[in-house]
Amino acid sequence: MKSNNSHSKEEDLKQETSPTNSHTTTLDSRFNQTLRNVQGLLKGRSFPGKVLITRRSDPTDGTILGSPGVSRSPSEIGSPSSQHMDDHDPNEDAIDKPNTSTIVSKSKTSMSSSEDMSKEAPRFVMGARATDTARLMKFTKVLGGTTVILDKLRELAWSGVPPYLRPNVWRLLLGYAPPNSDRREGVLRRKRTEYFDCVAQYYDVSDNERTDEEINMLRQIAVDCPRTVPDVTFFQQAEVQKSLERILYTWAIRHPASGYVQGINDLATPFLVVFLSEHLEGSVDSWSIADLDPENISNVEADCYWCLSKLLDGMQDHYTFAQPGIQRLVFKLKELVRRIDEPIARHIDEQGLEFLQFAFRWFNCLLIREIPFHLVTRLWDTYLAEGDALPDFLVYIFASFLLTWSDKLLKLDFQEMVMFLQHLPTNNWSHQELEMVLSRAFMWHTMFDSCPSHLAT
Repeated sequence: MKSNNSHSKEEDLKQETSPTNSHTTTLDSRFNQTLRNVQGLLKGRSFPGKVLITRRSDPTDGTILGSPGVSRSPSEIGSPSSQHMDDHDPNEDAIDKPNTSTIVSKSKTSMSSSEDMSKEAPRFVMGARATDTARLMKFTKVLGGTTVILDKLRELAWSGVPPYLRPNVWRLLLGYAPPNSDRREGVLRRKRTEYFDCVAQYYDVSDNERTDEEINMLRQIAVDCPRTVPDVTFFQQAEVQKSLERILYTWAIRHPASGYVQGINDLATPFLVVFLSEHLEGSVDSWSIADLDPENISNVEADCYWCLSKLLDGMQDHYTFAQPGIQRLVFKLKELVRRIDEPIARHIDEQGLEFLQFAFRWFNCLLIREIPFHLVTRLWDTYLAEGDALPDFLVYIFASFLLTWSDKLLKLDFQEMVMFLQHLPTNNWSHQELEMVLSRAFMWHTMFDSCPSHLAT
């Protein structure tokens, strides 16, 4: 096995040094790095091997990269199984998004022992840190140009964005800020002024100037804002809730086809946190919006409004009457789970549990209510990097998320599954668990993307 791995590394090195194959070798190199990172995350864990991922040009060597059957009890989640996990900074686990073909085969080969893992752990940590530094330099290079090449930025952002760069990167990915740096400041200033005018026109008026429908919508928003991310004290501040109320009401008035739908309030929160991070330091729980001057608050609010608008432009049928977009994606999720893990799909069906009963909220709130809030911005780096392809890619992310607990779910009856899926044991999740979900989602998407008929509606 060691000689095969050594031979593979030598081949990769030869390919990377060949100028005639620079594009292909870059893809292969990123793919190999992904394999190594995923293997590092999984070493020391025993699970039934259902999925084998290899480069198409390489012979299969029996190494298992991931399985939808990984079972983790609540006590195990967030509790790494080795010293490698304890010593490793979770923020350095961003996995480069590969861009090459993969194949699937059955395998029962188990992972290496925890002893072998402990020997390789320091090398993995050093590699992760070096990769993180290299990626930071790539971000700096891409963002430093006169015109940002968005395709390159998306490729980098998919694996996670450094927090201090995130506000600018998100504005660019969503198309709110223009790629041309010379135009950027002027465009942002104009868009912010446009938002202020909209607030004055639609929000800062008396109820006498509103229709009954608008009054009821504003009341519903006012009820929902205090319920938004209740476990983060920052969102309980009155001024924060008022900003959220203005954003949501103004958006709803300007988008009458959908109006306000419960769940959209959750979607505004990552933008608030990211854009406020340009002005406030430390943990979100320690922030006070009173520390900001009114101009900065207004600019943050405007940026949140426009970025929320850009996000929802690509999924408006998720929030129109009967929410057909979400229903369509839930159907695709059910079909994908059936293809990946037929036993769990059959068990869910036999117990009479409908995917809509648990997955509707996932699509409606984009998992914000299912994972710790400190992981949400990392997840949204990938969301925004997907661009127009996001709705379809959500199906793969949510399949990966669900199948994290496939072994557990097989042991539950209908009522137990409903309770379990409504209160998933993710409170102690770290970046490792999230990266595993995203890695599996990408791999499955790569496998099935060339045969889309398996998800045809």
